[in-house]
Amino acid sequence: MKHIQDAYIVSATRSAVGRAGRGALQNTRPDDLLGNALPHILTQVPSLDTKVIEDAIIGCAMPEAQQGLNVARIGLLLGGLPNTVGGITVNRFFSSGLNAIAMAADGIRFGEADVMIAGGMESISMVPIGGNTPSISPEIFIGDENIGIACGMGLTAEKVAQQWKISREDQDAFAYQSHQKAMAAQAAGEFNSEIFSVKVADRSMNLDRGQVDIQWREFSKDESPRIDTSLEGSAKLQSPFAAKGSVTAGNSSQTSDGVGAPILASGSFCRPVLGGYSRSQPRPKQGKSLRQCDCHWTSIGCYWSHSCRDCYTRLTTTQSKARYGYYVRWNQYGCCRHF
Repeated sequence: MKHIQDAYIVSATRSAVGRAGRGALQNTRPDDLLGNALPHILTQVPSLDTKVIEDAIIGCAMPEAQQGLNVARIGLLLGGLPNTVGGITVNRFFSSGLNAIAMAADGIRFGEADVMIAGGMESISMVPIGGNTPSISPEIFIGDENIGIACGMGLTAEKVAQQWKISREDQDAFAYQSHQKAMAAQAAGEFNSEIFSVKVADRSMNLDRGQVDIQWREFSKDESPRIDTSLEGSAKLQSPFAAKGSVTAGNSSQTSDGVGAPILASGSFCRPVLGGYSRSQPRPKQGKSLRQCDCHWTSIGCYWSHSCRDCYTRLTTTQSKARYGYYVRWNQYGCCRHF
């Protein structure tokens, strides 16, 4: 099937990234986060009538408990969108949000809609990796061919590092540079325009009054980059995944809470309604999609790795012969991968 129109990102926003379990968003429900994000992307396109939004596709890696049921639909209603807008929650683990955007773009490109919302949300503070009560059918492990389904990202990263000979030193150096670039970009205000502020509550016990005091504050700065990261400190860390392993807390991303969502629209809708095109167009997926476009992945000059382990990201930069850390082409900060 050939696409009949182009899809464009016309607005986008995200929350700042919070540290799971101890960060600013640990007590903020993920459906509330999504509900808070939607008004911010809508204000970027004031001429858009929300009634023309066909659907919303939201990725969530662990869709249960506070982010269970059809959390995409719940977040839409919390965000004030009309009940004529559909919602669907999709799960492909750590690439759930990225796949949600690709699915929305495909829906527009093949004529199923003119305007869609997409994105991803997660609260690892409230729903841990693997879920609250993980249960895998034992039948899947009758043969060894499916054993990989039980391997988490850490074990998989160790296998990647071994197979492609990505050294501990390379991983640590990539992680260190990532933190340095993220801190520099943060200090320069490069992320400010893409982040919306979330109102969070700090609670403390008042023993004199016998009550809990609540102080409200605005949260708008990523907690991921660490200014105290050093190569010396990273070298002292041990891998929790394998004996004499190379994947550590220092060269892996933290577990996080947050949300991000763009609005996508067709080119035919952008021109008369939104007054033109946006600054970016969704990248085609690899494999079959690239073959249909008559291009090869090595011809793509700029792409984003959603991996949470530095050995994966280091591998993709090596295989594509990209400049070390060269992912974000539009500024000098390169790859700020620790998000």
